[in-house]
Amino acid sequence: MEETVCIVTFPTTAGAMAMEKACRAEARPGRLIPVPRSVTAGCGMCWMAPKDSREVLEELVVRRKIQIDGIYDMAMPR
Repeated sequence: MEETVCIVTFPTTAGAMAMEKACRAEARPGRLIPVPRSVTAGCGMCWMAPKDSREVLEELVVRRKIQIDGIYDMAMPR
C-alpha cells in the first residue's frame, strides 16, 4: 500500500538541518529521510511530511529563507 507525501529536497546538508530545526521550532510535521532514488538532490537528505502540509512547508521555506532544490508530491510505500 502507498501513500502520497510531500518531499522537500536540499542542495546541502545544512539546508536539510535548517529545515529540521525550523519545523521542530514551529511544530510542523515531518522528518528527515534519505532521498528516494527516483528523486535527484544534492545532499542526499530530504524532508518528508504529509501531503496536506505542502503549503505550510512552502511558506516556512520562504519565510526562513531555507534553500531547497524542490518540493514534490510522491507516492511512498507505507
